[in-house]
Amino acid sequence: QVQLAESGGGLVQAGGSLRLSCAASGRTFSNYAMGWFRQAPGKEREFVASISWNGRNIDYANSMKGRFTISKDNAKNTVYLEMNSLKPEDTAVYYCAQGYSGYGSREADFGYWGQGTQVTVSS
Repeated sequence: QVQLAESGGGLVQAGGSLRLSCAASGRTFSNYAMGWFRQAPGKEREFVASISWNGRNIDYANSMKGRFTISKDNAKNTVYLEMNSLKPEDTAVYYCAQGYSGYGSREADFGYWGQGTQVTVSS
């Protein structure tokens, strides 16, 4: 059974930074793509970033490029999302997801989801 557990969310002022972590278990972590998505109140869930099984293919949503960095540590079965220069519009619940395969950047490419961690950016 796949389990994904996010951590690292919280309250931060605009311009600040947070690092989210997602610990995975249940499948061979190094074989699968990992992704981060977010959902703000009253909005649909949206893509944030993804990383392929080998770390060589990385995608970001346009609004996150240059501010967010996704990485994975296969030895720790963990994927990270480093978020810098945070803005109030980044406020959302952030979800970690594991792909059906080694690649993916669309929500449909990911079949396993964590419970989410709240990120709140104050102005």
